[in-house]
Amino acid sequence: MARRAPIGYPAATMTQSLPFIDLQAQYRRLKPAIDARIQAVLAHGRFILGPEVAELEAALSAYCGVRETVTVASGTEALRLPMMAEEIGPGDAVFLPGFTYTATAEVPVALGAEPVFVDVDPTTYNLDPAALEAAIAATRRAGRLRPRAVIAVDLFGLPADYPAIGAICAREGLFLVADGAQSFGASADNRRVGGLAPVTATSFFPAKPLGAYGDGGAIFTDDPARAEIYRSLRFHGSNNADRYEIERIGTNARLDTLQAAILLVKLGAYPDELARRTAVAARYDATLPAAIRRPACVEGAESAWPLYVVETPRRDAVKAALAAQGIPTAIYYPKPLHFQPAYARFGAGPGSLPIAEALCAKVLALPMHADLDAPTTDRIVAAVADALG
Repeated sequence: MARRAPIGYPAATMTQSLPFIDLQAQYRRLKPAIDARIQAVLAHGRFILGPEVAELEAALSAYCGVRETVTVASGTEALRLPMMAEEIGPGDAVFLPGFTYTATAEVPVALGAEPVFVDVDPTTYNLDPAALEAAIAATRRAGRLRPRAVIAVDLFGLPADYPAIGAICAREGLFLVADGAQSFGASADNRRVGGLAPVTATSFFPAKPLGAYGDGGAIFTDDPARAEIYRSLRFHGSNNADRYEIERIGTNARLDTLQAAILLVKLGAYPDELARRTAVAARYDATLPAAIRRPACVEGAESAWPLYVVETPRRDAVKAALAAQGIPTAIYYPKPLHFQPAYARFGAGPGSLPIAEALCAKVLALPMHADLDAPTTDRIVAAVADALG
């Protein structure tokens, strides 16, 4: 009997001969340091906000080039706390791409606000600034909702167009959050993700570029006042100097000390990990058949390569052919958000986001991780070429 795949992974990772993401290979490389860090936490016993949490936050700030990092319990909480701090809620419109994971949209909905789905750029798959401007204008004309915020997603590891999106937000008076769940370590114009927007959220889900061994996330900002509010909100709204002085309605969104300890080791190895992922992507770029569309390259930008997503109108046939050869693939995402039952009431129906709708029928993620060697990459490329004839 086939084992059930863990949440967040395609089923093929458990039943096929190749892993889609090989976390065990990474652990074997880092095992002594990870085990030592875990044992240190078990020895001191400060499992909630122990010293490793503050150490990790300082290391993340240094890596990203930002003043403040606030670690939290998940990438979803990293999106939610900044929205809570801005008091975004009923009657507010939050603009976000229709081609993304549900976590981006569920945050404003959970706070009582409404997502306004925006189409994406056909080349980068990220939020289209022109479509964003049109959506804001349409929302203002309708008069039912107050435009309040934009969540720009760095899909598949490539930073969104923050100069253009940031200019729109500044002109329209909107709060901008970067959803960097897939882009930790990426950069644009010589600045790393974390410092490209006023506030950035990231995820440490195990399959992310910098992954923990459980859920986790972080918020990056250069605004110390905002960071203090985020620290309060993650600890039930308490005064940061006195846990029993409750200043605001908060939540429990703290990062476990054990996860911080693991992430400290992985962060130390991350430059090498990122270089290895980039090399895998370059090999795919150089050897895949010309008939298949590769991920976009943007001048001055570097991807974090959490996934290697190609585009082909023969997606389903390629996927089936690779599965027959023991090569797992995954579809990110099979439906745009406005086609999902939970969000149907917020969307304008089929045809409203033509680029996002078309992409969902063509995108396919190939195996991608730092330990994917050249012979294995060649095997995958050959299988794709055979499938395309």
